[in-house]
Amino acid sequence: MIKVENLHKSFGKVKAVRGISFTVHDGEITGLLGPNGAGKTTTLRMLYSLLPPDEGKILIDGLDPTTNAMAIKRTLGVVPDSRGLYTRMSARENIAYYGRLHGMGKRDIDLRIAELVETLDMDDFIDRRAEGFSQGQRVKVAIARAMVHQPQTVLLDEPSNGLDVMSTRALRRYILDLKDAGHSVVLSTHIMQEVAALCDRIIIIADGLIAADGTAPKLLARSGCETLEDAFVKLIGTEEGLLA
Repeated sequence: MIKVENLHKSFGKVKAVRGISFTVHDGEITGLLGPNGAGKTTTLRMLYSLLPPDEGKILIDGLDPTTNAMAIKRTLGVVPDSRGLYTRMSARENIAYYGRLHGMGKRDIDLRIAELVETLDMDDFIDRRAEGFSQGQRVKVAIARAMVHQPQTVLLDEPSNGLDVMSTRALRRYILDLKDAGHSVVLSTHIMQEVAALCDRIIIIADGLIAADGTAPKLLARSGCETLEDAFVKLIGTEEGLLA
């Protein structure tokens, strides 16, 4: 569970996040939407303790990332938009390295990798060096690396960016499995089809503020629109949302 109260973050004169508050529940997928520069990535980086907030409070599974950064990393699984694989290491080595960082023993790491290889269908490349991996393969390794320690809360930043249809379908099934297992999932994405297929709740951020928060039917009703894309554009108050 994530609880955010009155979160602020500025970079010089630029106010990236201006008083955001929301709650993310276990067993739910929460979509975090917004145009480019809205404050989504800044918010995510504060959640996983990469950036300290200027003001406000964050609790993740009862822990404050500003005072319990290492403990937060143990309860969180993060798939950043950059992926950031070590290309000279194999997929298995990338995942095992993160397992060791989380204090896991070799036996537990090996068992967990075996589970993830089967779940994410990584048999054909698990022992290949990451250099030259396709986008889909990189995403699978990034997800396995984030989930090796079985975190309760999962943050996914544009996970399907650049994936083909089959990889996207497999990713969506995996995210739904996380929800069914009781995990708390935050999904940052620009793909409205993905939002409609996965998200129990949607938080729309614009100009560092929450422009809307609710289920897809509620946002459609509030905006008077028939599609989530049209609702998104209307609720943020600018056509620039179509270019995000």
